[in-house]
Amino acid sequence: MKQHLDKATVEMKKVIDKFEHHLGTVRTGRANPKQLEDIHVDYYGSATPLSQVGSIQVVEGRQLVIKPYDTSLLKLIEHAIQAANLGMNPMNDGTVVRINVPALTEQTRKEITKVVEKHAEEAKVSIRNVRRDVNDAIKKDDTLTEDREKDALEKIQKLTDEHIKKIETIVKDKEKDIMTV
Repeated sequence: MKQHLDKATVEMKKVIDKFEHHLGTVRTGRANPKQLEDIHVDYYGSATPLSQVGSIQVVEGRQLVIKPYDTSLLKLIEHAIQAANLGMNPMNDGTVVRINVPALTEQTRKEITKVVEKHAEEAKVSIRNVRRDVNDAIKKDDTLTEDREKDALEKIQKLTDEHIKKIETIVKDKEKDIMTV
């Protein structure tokens, strides 16, 4: 029974971690280096993450500054950011690339909130899929008595409820962050 609970805990934690990672890349109106995490620069023929070709810093809460380790990459960094369609315009000043993060309009905030809710629902479905898979494994486990099987299924349900509640809390915090002007 313990191995089933451990498996469920690990798998559900992975879903939560992936969900939190994804939410970190969502725009909130404040500058956040995670917004640039998925951008890759063509560096000597290979797609290299932006964070590996330069340092990314937040200046005054509304501006990101990218200082490349090799200044010959400035144009490539600028083009990669534009190609990512993040709604941000990079400015190359010859030594660094600056990005002013625009304030979000009410309409944009609502759209972003809908996207967050959609991803939250997908994460909840993933949690439920983990529950279903573990429940199936428990039911197929011939070493468990009927009472222990029932107990295990109840514990898995409790674990599922806890993780879904955690997703809802994360979403509530993120929506509050997005809607804050």
